[in-house]
Amino acid sequence: MKPARLAVLAIALAAGGAAALLMSGEDKPVVQPAAVAAPPPPVPLTDVLVAAAELPMGQNIQAPDLRWQPWPNDALSAGYITRTNSPKGMEEIVGSIARSNFLAGEPIRPQKLARSDGGFMAAILPAGMRAVAITIDTRGSSTAGGFILPNDRVDIIRTYRDEEASRGGGGSDSQGSETLLQDVRVLAIGQVIQEKNGTNIVTGETATLALTPAQAELVTLAQKGGQLSLSLRSLADSGRSNDASLEIRPESALTVVRFGVAKQQSRR
Repeated sequence: MKPARLAVLAIALAAGGAAALLMSGEDKPVVQPAAVAAPPPPVPLTDVLVAAAELPMGQNIQAPDLRWQPWPNDALSAGYITRTNSPKGMEEIVGSIARSNFLAGEPIRPQKLARSDGGFMAAILPAGMRAVAITIDTRGSSTAGGFILPNDRVDIIRTYRDEEASRGGGGSDSQGSETLLQDVRVLAIGQVIQEKNGTNIVTGETATLALTPAQAELVTLAQKGGQLSLSLRSLADSGRSNDASLEIRPESALTVVRFGVAKQQSRR
């Protein structure tokens, strides 16, 4: 066979193979570029003065206890201290006393602070109430074993010598007890540091209670004629009314003498 014919035959075979390959192949899908989502608009922020760490009630606030933290404008409250409105807010707060606890990151509000140049007890005392300190047992037997802390709620129990039982033949050391007041808030537990066997031991000598003026008179008088003890209340019982069994009885009264005039007053 002549070379020319061989060349023509080879070209024809190559063309046929190429055509068959093209006919058997599938079209590849066209890849569309992924849509790029638009970034969300930035959230407007304002620097707010917050507690850098947990601050307990009575803490004298210093500069390391505070920091500026970006806060969403939609979540701002009128009581917050912002860098925009108070550029020197941190310097003004330093030296104040916390009237209640602050959590770490909680905004600082002036309503929860007291000035350091004023009395702390007067700052945390509710309006219309009086702070009265009573003597308690240093061994803790009259304060629930020493587990009563500030802001706890307690009942005041009075232990006294029962004169009527003694005259009735019950013995000269007849004792009686009764619940004087219920659901009383403890403002503070006085602490005294004593040394024992080379170790400093902290004991409570007094308990300061928040009382109404009438209750303050009653407790002060009761402390003169007997011993007062504190009974710790459960958190679930806080704010509940007095038990029916503790209703005022005619015989449960103290004799109050004012300006030479004796007057019977309920012990409740």
